[in-house]
Amino acid sequence: MENILIREALLTDIPKLLEFEQGVISAERPFDETLKEGKINYYDLDKLINQADSQVIVAEIAGELVGSGYALIKESKEYIKHERYSYFGFMYVDPSHRRKGVNQLIVETLKNWSKNKGVYNISLGVFAGNQSAINAYEKAGFSKTLIEMRLQLEK
Repeated sequence: MENILIREALLTDIPKLLEFEQGVISAERPFDETLKEGKINYYDLDKLINQADSQVIVAEIAGELVGSGYALIKESKEYIKHERYSYFGFMYVDPSHRRKGVNQLIVETLKNWSKNKGVYNISLGVFAGNQSAINAYEKAGFSKTLIEMRLQLEK
């Protein structure tokens, strides 16, 4: 097994993280017909890296960035038992480094960060048709809860 280093993302990592973001978007396009064509962005990486209630991490192998993820502490709805939860996003592993345990290390690191912040509930979003991602998250201990549904009305 290759030596995988998990560390906090730095602002100098943003160019590579922007590439990862496009990888996430490319992977999700087949599952979401509402995404605009062309280059789009999901994340405000500067903000996520700098704010106290989020943690962006990267995975490195031999000095090369190969994966990413973030945890963002959010306030729960007033009817939920817990006051806060961590939302995990930007989960990406370069295709040439998949099946090496990179995603599991990223998830474990973000779980530990959340616990250290006193947050014990975690959620994330995954498209229902993205079975490989669902399998990876279930392997990490997540379970399915809510299915979001859409309907496109004719104009």
